This record gives sequence, structure tokens and C-alpha cells, in this order.
Amino acid sequence: MELLRTNLSRVRIPEPTNRIYKHECCISFHTSRSEGGLFVDMNTFLAFGKDYVGWNFEKTGNPVYLHIKQTKKPIPEDRPLKKPTLLAIGIDGGFDNQEPEYDETYSIVILPDYATFSFPSVALPEKVRLAVDAILIAEGAERKEQIASWTADKKQISEHALTLKQIDNGVIIPPSGWKCAKCDKTENLWLNLTDGMILCGRKLWDGSGGNNHAIEHYNETHYPLAVKLGTITSDLEGADVFSYPEDVSVTDPLLADHLAFFGIDFSSLQKTEMTTAEKELDQNTNFDWNRIQESGQEVESLFGPGYTGLTNLGNSCYLAATMQVIFSTHSFCSRYYKNLSLKTAFDIAPADPTVDLNTQLTKLAHGLLSGKYSIPAVQNDDVANAVESSSSAKQEGIRPRMFKAVIAASHPEFSTMRQQDALEFFLHFIDQVERVNSGNPEADPARSFKFGIEERLQCPSGKVAYNKRNDYILSLNIPLEKATNKKELEEFHKLKAQKEAEGKELSPDEIVRPRVPLSDCLDSFSHPEEVQGFYSTALKARTTAIKTTGLTTFPDYLVLHMRKFVMETGWVPKKLGVYIDVDDVIDIRHMRSEGLQPGEELLPEDAPGGEEESTKLLPNEDIVSQLASMGFNHLHCQKAAINTSNVGVEEAMNWLLSHMDDPDIDAPIHKEAKNEVDPSKVATLVSFGFDEELACKALKASGGDIEKATDWIFNPTAAASGPSNMDATSSSGPAVEATLSDGDGKYRLIGLVSHMGTSTQCGHYVAHVYKDGRWVIFNDDKVGVSRNPPKDMAYLYFYERIQS
Repeated sequence: MELLRTNLSRVRIPEPTNRIYKHECCISFHTSRSEGGLFVDMNTFLAFGKDYVGWNFEKTGNPVYLHIKQTKKPIPEDRPLKKPTLLAIGIDGGFDNQEPEYDETYSIVILPDYATFSFPSVALPEKVRLAVDAILIAEGAERKEQIASWTADKKQISEHALTLKQIDNGVIIPPSGWKCAKCDKTENLWLNLTDGMILCGRKLWDGSGGNNHAIEHYNETHYPLAVKLGTITSDLEGADVFSYPEDVSVTDPLLADHLAFFGIDFSSLQKTEMTTAEKELDQNTNFDWNRIQESGQEVESLFGPGYTGLTNLGNSCYLAATMQVIFSTHSFCSRYYKNLSLKTAFDIAPADPTVDLNTQLTKLAHGLLSGKYSIPAVQNDDVANAVESSSSAKQEGIRPRMFKAVIAASHPEFSTMRQQDALEFFLHFIDQVERVNSGNPEADPARSFKFGIEERLQCPSGKVAYNKRNDYILSLNIPLEKATNKKELEEFHKLKAQKEAEGKELSPDEIVRPRVPLSDCLDSFSHPEEVQGFYSTALKARTTAIKTTGLTTFPDYLVLHMRKFVMETGWVPKKLGVYIDVDDVIDIRHMRSEGLQPGEELLPEDAPGGEEESTKLLPNEDIVSQLASMGFNHLHCQKAAINTSNVGVEEAMNWLLSHMDDPDIDAPIHKEAKNEVDPSKVATLVSFGFDEELACKALKASGGDIEKATDWIFNPTAAASGPSNMDATSSSGPAVEATLSDGDGKYRLIGLVSHMGTSTQCGHYVAHVYKDGRWVIFNDDKVGVSRNPPKDMAYLYFYERIQS
């Protein structure tokens, strides 16, 4: 006890504002349930596994630790199953996933000799007792940052409910025996509260559900509210009312009157259908992995190095799928696993490694690639049974809570528990990795994805201008007119029309989707296109230019993004049902741009006092008006037109949908000359101690962003390589950036990120990775051999350049 008293100065009683980690090691995925338990530093309140607590003692000299160890309790055979009533985890009414219960024990440990004192004990110094009590009572930082809950928002009263006009057409709804007015569906039926039409609901992505007749009726009539038959009981609050204009389940405070209009006595009705929320809950409860991902085939589970699953933290599959593919690349594997040990990463980490991206990436890399956590989950301690059935066994996977907290800290959407777009996450992740490695660009693994793009603009004078920029993804339109199965599609549409006329539905086997070769998608990227409103400094007027696009460098890894969202009736963006015929090996050498060619003449530079910007575009008003008619903000529509060079409505819509959350989306379109900078921003940089001329130059180079301008001042080369707006250039050649990798244009497919659902903000993401000579499916914490990878259905394709 005297040893403990001599070290009391290194013990702190945590304040309410202190972040306390007590559920997971900050540099590994060890928990209090792991062998050896967890050791909580009673000075910094960071937690360490038994293999790592010694490193912390060496680095900080902090000797006093609270040791927490959990031991599994036997599970009673008669333990009842609880049916969830909320789509949530970890709260009353949420999922009871039959997690075993644990006994938790505590002790005080003093390093380096691991002297141990029992807790609780009245013999312990009061300061230690108070500190331990505060640690145990406090909510762990891990749970504060990543609570696994996705409880749906409370339904709001519809703006259409109080003013709903109902048509007196004599319709009386019987209490039972309902059927869709346009087909034979007798389930998933919706009563339109305006005209009394009974129609079936939406067709779900897996082929189940209705035939879309209710939503089609809304598109034709714009009657806003419908109630799901079978959900109406004497408790009207439980009825499922949907507002089509608001695209959400709502509350109708006048539902009793609206139902009575069609002769419905709700007090006598019994519930026979699930509400939308209950159906969502049921689908999550009965999630059938094999049916969704591998067409019901038996999947052989895989374990060992490189085959570690990522546990879903609550709508985090977009993160899991993306990171599995990223850590299958040599660049990230080498940077954060092969060439960086956990010990080195911890030694060079800041005082709090939980907020350091490089440390958490190293932790994640070692968790995924070491194989330490990729072992069959043992049920009820039946080790023998787990070994015998390892081919079909599951693994617990690792929970990337600290990594998600760090990578999402600067992003308002990724820090939520909502589903996100895997493409947006990939771009955000790459940007953050590039930032933390800006001081050492040679070690930056994000460079392996970065490439140069060059646009050639030719005006009617015959003179040309070249614009250059860098990017990390090649976003491809899907030219449906290039479909290779046009005859089958024609026959399918005839069959579909015939079935609809007969009131019958198509079976999943009868559905035919367009098949478009990837080569045609790549060709569409570089195909010449017209640019309206281009200002020609040669003609001194706005005109139509011809734009062609190519790549100035071929990166180590090429990411292809398929634009699968189009506009349908009512200008509603819908997911495109299309298959992409993908080759395992592609050759894009023909897409290289060589810059100014012999015989070409560059457009002259602007004369003083001339047009404000030769390459500045005015938004095409036809495009703007069409987008605005869909309900988009007029300023946003103008930016979409400008940023897609006025090519067309579909391109502008794609840009708009992917930039809705940009922090500067509401900023006005700048009218000032391109050499002007905001004097207030110059003054801010000058107040930091920088020279005014240098401040102006940095702001021009960074588009007026103060943070990027500061990065540019300290590291102009790396800053220049970052994403930027396209700048017109008079260069006579490609001017390839020295830091960009380049090589031959032949690539091999190594990874897919596939998406299921009607929108990138809902549904589910899965990764397929080619490793060790076979395709492997990563579906959150489930890892197995893929017998039929969905190469024609992916959202993102990852290609590796073949080294010549």
C-alpha cells in the first residue's frame, strides 16, 4: 500500500469534461473481455490491453492503472427471447441479440512490477477510491462517440393533412377483401385519401413488395396522402400514413375524418399488415446475407490474416466495404502495416492517440491484416464444435469505433449514424489521409489513387485552351444507347406491357435489364462534347466550344464510379437498373492526353480590361430552369450547370446530388476578377505573421480558402497537388505533376463496392476483393469465399495498374 501512496501524485480524479476510455484499447482492439483485460491509465484515462500497457508506462511514466476484467457468465438454457419493438441497439425495446452477460472485476495495478490491490477496498487511499468510482460511473468516450443506435425520428404532422381535399365519387371501402385496382395484389395495399383508390405499394429492390401502382397514381394525380390498409385499428396512431410529396411516413391528425369519408369505421378494423417502420424492422431482423449477396449459395467462411470482418456500428457498412478494399492495396498495406509497427505508431503519436488519424489507421490496419482477431466466434465455449464447423462459422470481427470517430470528426454527415454514400466517404477519407501526410508526401498512400485530368477546349476559331486538374475517381456516365441486349429489352418491354394490361406481375426471372460494356462507359468519358457559353478570347465573344477529356497520368489504383442515378417521371432521381459488362483487365492507354500538339495554337490571354475570365462560363438557363422546376435551389442549379460546363441536365443533376452537402454550396457565385482576393482573408493571414504578398499568392492558389492557403504557405508543392478548380493553361505539354505516379495504362480488377437499395443514403454496401487467387466477399463481419462476385452490379470498381 505504501507503493500506491508514493504514486498518488500520478492519480487524477476525472472531471466531467474528461474523455474516459474503458471499453477498448486505444492502439489495438483488445477489450476488457480479452485475455488480460484492460488497463486504464489513472492519469490520462486511456485504456490499454495487457500487451500494450507497458508501452504507455515507458512513454509517459504513469504507473497507476485501473484493471478491468470481464468474465462470461453461463447462459441459462431457458433464457427467453425478446422481440424488438424499436429499430435500435442498446436501448429498451431494441434488439436483444442474445449477447452473453459478464461478471466484471476491478483492481489497482502499479507498473512496472504489476503490484496489485483489490478494489473495492477501504484500505485504498481516498483519492484512488474517488478516482475509480468516477471512472466507473462515467459514460465511456467510445460509447459517447459511437453509440450503436439508429432509432427512427418521430413522425411529423403532414403539411397536407389539414388542407386535404377529398373527392366525393361515391367510393365506399369495405372492411376486408381489398385488392389493387390495377393488378392482382392483395397485400401491401394503400388507400389514397383523396379519391379512395386502392393500389399496391412500391416494388422492393429484391423483387418483393408491390408493382408501384400507388406511387404511379400519385405521379399522375398528385394526390398527396395514402394510408396502408391493414395497419388501421382503433389506435389510429399506429396507422401507416405516407406523404408522397414529403417522401416520408407522417401523422394525419384528421385521419378519422378522412377514413369516415369513405365509410371506414376504424374502430372495427383489425391489424393485418405491418407498418413501414415494422417492415423495416422485420427486414433488419431477418436479414438474409446469402440471398442478398450470393444468390443463396452456401458461403465458405474464411479466417486468418487479411480476412477480418468489420462489425456494423449501425449503418456503417459504407465504411466497412470501402476500408476492406482500401486495405487490400499495396500502398495502404505497406504504409500502415508492413512498414509501421503498432509500437512505432504509438511512440510517435500525440498524447491522445485516439484523435490521431495515422495512429488509428495503423490500429485498423493491424486489426484487419494481422489475423489476430479473425477467428471463429465460439458459442457457449464449445471450442470443439467451432473447430469442426469452421467452414460455416462466423467471426466477431472488430469494431472500428475510434477510427470512425476520427475520420468523421470534421464531417457533419459521417459523424451521424445515418447511412452514407460510399463514394463520398472514399473521397473524404482520401482527402484526410493526404492532409495528415502533407509533410511527407512520399509516404502518402493516397497518392496511389491520384491522377491528372486534362480538358482540351477548341473554339470555332480553331484555337485551343487546356484545363488541368487532379482527381481520385473517374466518374462515368452509362450510355444506355450502347446496350448490347436491345432485342431482349424490346421483348421484355412488350411482355411487361402485356402483363400490366392483364393485371399480372412479372416474375424476377422475367425481368431484363440493359447490359452496357464498361468500354463504352470509358469512351463516353473522353467523347467530344459541346460546351455552351464558352468565351473565346480569339473571337471576343461567347460561343460553343468542343471539349475532349483525357488523363495526363495513370495512377497505381484507378477507381471507377458508375453514375447509376437518372431522372424519371416527375424529375425524380431514381437508381438505374443496369448491368455493366466488366473485363478483369482493361487498357486505357488511348485515354492519355498529350497536351498541346504540333500545329495547335493556344487561345490568347485576356487583354487588360477585357472579358473578366476567358474560361468563365455563364450557366445555361435551360438547364437551370429544368433543375429549378424539380424544386432545387436556383443558386445551386446555376452552380451545377457551370461546374458541368453546361453539358446537359443529367450531368448537372449528378453534380448537384453529389454536392448538396458542400460547405460552400450556398456561397454566391464570384463575379470578381480571378486575380482578386478577399482583403479580410489577406488581413487574417497577415495577422498570423505572413507577408502580404505571400498571403495573396497563397489565397489565389487555394481558391480563397484560408486553411488551404496556410497549408500552401508551409508546403506549396503538396498543396498544389491537391484538388483544385480547373485553371486554363498555356502550357505546351501535359506538365505532369512530379508527385503523381504514372505508368502503363493496363489495369486488373481487384475490388468492388456494391450497393443495394434505391438510394446511396439507404440500403446496404458490400465489398468483394480479389486476393490469394480468389474472390472474397466482405459483408460487415462476415467474410467468405465468393462464388459469384457481382461484377456487373458494382457501384465502385477498383483497378490495380499492371506493372510492365
